[in-house]
Amino acid sequence: MENVQLPEGKHIYFASDFHLGAPSAEASLVREKAVVAWLEHIAPSAHEIYLVGDIFDFWFEYKHAVPRGFSRLLGTLSRLTDAGIPIHVFTGNHDMWIFDYLPKECGVQVHRDSIQRSWNDARFFIGHGDGLGPGDYGYKFIKRVFSSRLCQWLFARIHPNFGIAMANFWSRTSRKAGGEKDKTFLGDDKEWLVIYAKEILEKEHFDHFVFGHRHMPLEINLGKESRYTNLGDWISYFTFGVFDGQEMKLLNWEKPSPHHKAT
Repeated sequence: MENVQLPEGKHIYFASDFHLGAPSAEASLVREKAVVAWLEHIAPSAHEIYLVGDIFDFWFEYKHAVPRGFSRLLGTLSRLTDAGIPIHVFTGNHDMWIFDYLPKECGVQVHRDSIQRSWNDARFFIGHGDGLGPGDYGYKFIKRVFSSRLCQWLFARIHPNFGIAMANFWSRTSRKAGGEKDKTFLGDDKEWLVIYAKEILEKEHFDHFVFGHRHMPLEINLGKESRYTNLGDWISYFTFGVFDGQEMKLLNWEKPSPHHKAT
């Protein structure tokens, strides 16, 4: 794993779980404008940007069609990558059907699994977090099914008017089913991503584990000079992570204004 020295004044940024498209077009637009304002604010100091899954509440790419909307975000991603800022997009459990549209049109790099990075000698393990750790066998089975090429081919045979509407219904149902669980901290000994990180640490050292998926901003000391950060979401918390070359921080972006400062 190559170690990269960050140029002076440059940072690595992380955010996840925008869930654009939910629960309504109006509410989604407010969040989308906030995300765009945040991206524009961090761009001058961004060495790389990592969007760690569930950017969309649902996404599926047909051969000649994609879900309508999100033009502000997609345009901003394109402009930033055109300016030379690498942007990494992770597929989450709600948008695992991102294929080649975003890389081709917006210039982003798509990751379907967790990745490892090293900046200024600090080692990072980064992933959305769904399907990792113990338990949740039902979802792990469903993920394998939805990740299969056969399932994707079959869904592509459904007309977009019906297929996207049906998938949006599934996404809303999934969020409602997990809503209360997403708001509840289970404890260090029961948080499955904390357990997963500790298992990794038994085999290999990482200074930072960065995940999304849990919809809760969390910073937990794992011991062995290692730390777990969950990025929260942009439905309730508007939180994001930043590594300045020395320290990893979890910050808050409160209002959808291009002039708003991180606190």
